[in-house]
Amino acid sequence: GELDLPRAISDHNAPPSPVSCMRTLIDPRVSAQASAYAAQFAAGDPFRHVQIDGFFANDYLQQLLAEFPAFERGNARNEAGELAGKSVVERIRALGPAYAALDTLIQSPEFLALVATLTGIPDLLYDPHYFGGGTHENRAGQDLDPHVDFNRHSITGWHRRLNLIVYLNPEWEDAWGGSLELHSDPRRPDNRIRLITPLLNRAVIFETTEWSWHGFSRIALPPERSGLSRRSIALYFYTRERPTEELADPHSTIYVDRPLPAHLREGHTLSAEDMQTLRVLLARRDQHIQRLYRDAQSRDANLEQLRDLLRRSRLSRIAHWVRRLLGR
Repeated sequence: GELDLPRAISDHNAPPSPVSCMRTLIDPRVSAQASAYAAQFAAGDPFRHVQIDGFFANDYLQQLLAEFPAFERGNARNEAGELAGKSVVERIRALGPAYAALDTLIQSPEFLALVATLTGIPDLLYDPHYFGGGTHENRAGQDLDPHVDFNRHSITGWHRRLNLIVYLNPEWEDAWGGSLELHSDPRRPDNRIRLITPLLNRAVIFETTEWSWHGFSRIALPPERSGLSRRSIALYFYTRERPTEELADPHSTIYVDRPLPAHLREGHTLSAEDMQTLRVLLARRDQHIQRLYRDAQSRDANLEQLRDLLRRSRLSRIAHWVRRLLGR
């Protein structure tokens, strides 16, 4: 049967107590084993992270699955503004009672304290804008190049500190692509990769720093699984300050293009599949370059506007003093 969510949440009115939300929505084993998970997070390699299986209470999980939005409901445009195979719904509260309950939960002091215990990062802040977060759905053919996330919230200026992703896929295999990759440094030949299969109710919490490289390889489903997609809920958390050694100038998401497959070397005869791989890699690189050009043009335009305002301000002051002198 359906989860008997508190009436206040079901009606989208005043929520019940955060403590009751925690007990109803999060599997109690998460809090009971918080110290062990905190140790795993601190020892995470190639950077701090923890995997928690069975994150949501089972009845509540079924409600989240039932209310997961149709692909067509989300924003399915990529960073180049083109229609693509990824759909995102950022504002999850309107998706239904289960997602409204989740929105209530993750901004509660009790939940933020639990995440702080799991990660050792205090004073965490909920993002009411869900900037970049929410429900994510990726279809076959989609991938995500290794990257580090933007480091400051575009509206509040807060420091981005943690990603919490819960996967909603009843079946998945690493051979299909789409498994989360945590990289030590994708720009180096000795790059280490930790692979995390995006299976149902598996949560991954990882720090977001200048070295928390992550992504996933292109999804290539077998014919008998062609109707599947990669589904998840992505939640991001912030703080007003961060350790000095982690500070960096504000930046948007930084990508590293995937290298050529190892078998593409001198003497190899290109197959049709090889040619498609090259087309995808070149198109992706072009998209990243175009995005950087757009960012540079936007910054140049903003800088010119500021210069124009400064010139006008100076001329206004000069005109003011000229009028005063003429008045004498």
